[in-house]
Amino acid sequence: MSLASYLEAVPKVELHVHIEGTVRPATMLALAERNGVELPATTVEGLQELVKLTDWDGFRRAFQMSYPCLQTGDDYEFLTYEYGAELARQNVRYAEITVSLTRKTLPYPVYFGGMQRGRVRVQTDFGVEINWVFCIARNITDPELSRERANHTLESAIAGRENGVVALGLAHLEAGFPPEPFAPWFEQARAAGLHLTPHAGETVGAESVWGAVRSLGAERIGHGVRAIEDLALVEYLADNKIALEICPTSNVLLQVFPDLESHPLRRLHEAGVPITINSDDPAIFGTSMNQEVALLNSAFGLSVTEIDQILLNGVRHSFLPQARKLVLAAQFQADMDNLKAIHL
Repeated sequence: MSLASYLEAVPKVELHVHIEGTVRPATMLALAERNGVELPATTVEGLQELVKLTDWDGFRRAFQMSYPCLQTGDDYEFLTYEYGAELARQNVRYAEITVSLTRKTLPYPVYFGGMQRGRVRVQTDFGVEINWVFCIARNITDPELSRERANHTLESAIAGRENGVVALGLAHLEAGFPPEPFAPWFEQARAAGLHLTPHAGETVGAESVWGAVRSLGAERIGHGVRAIEDLALVEYLADNKIALEICPTSNVLLQVFPDLESHPLRRLHEAGVPITINSDDPAIFGTSMNQEVALLNSAFGLSVTEIDQILLNGVRHSFLPQARKLVLAAQFQADMDNLKAIHL
């Protein structure tokens, strides 16, 4: 037994993962065959070669490749269930999965109904809880279309509150699309009882995070790593306990930072900013929650105690009800203590 085996076995929470980024090549091929979709490659190896990342354009192509393969509610059920099984294999107990409502080829009840069926089966078969974050696409250049899609996302999120939608997000390309114009939708979401977790501080610097906090009332920040560029912002995040959803492999592959050595995860943690560890788009980036958690020690040199606290941050800064968070945190701590006795 070893630290590595402990980190695989330890319970986890995933707060930043895009459902479209969980579609593995084998899954995409199965969906394409089911729906008569012609993909640019017909083997797992061929698809893996196509989604190799070199820049943001390559990432967007990889991200969107699954879109035509998802044509029915059953497809979304299959996708949700398959990823739920993968979460269970990695000892992830709870996940908040981001969904970008940018495509309107399927009616909302059809695809969301499929996701819900998958969610219920995952809970029943694996004991993994899943909730949803519905994300506004920020990078639509046509103002009328942007408003239309933002309205659709907000309305869908509010309609889904009784079926696991816990938050409104804001995603896609930051450059040229600051958070401030989306304040009216976030105000309405807050009034409706939804939590708020926009992406910020990934490809744009600290000003994007300030905008998300000041204009959108962000309770958590998707990525947020470039907050490190403004020490006053770092102090603000620490003092106000605004957690960051950090995805190290994603940040390096998308060239937010050139390598893990220059990644500010450790500096943010030591400054008192609550950080969580996440996979972002695991099928595209070739990573997993277990791999990201392992980096906390292998790349960032954090101790077991520090890693446990970061994993518990996933519970504390989730959007579960407070009573449920207390129960889950106690379960995590008990399991951590037992697993240390076995693995360490």
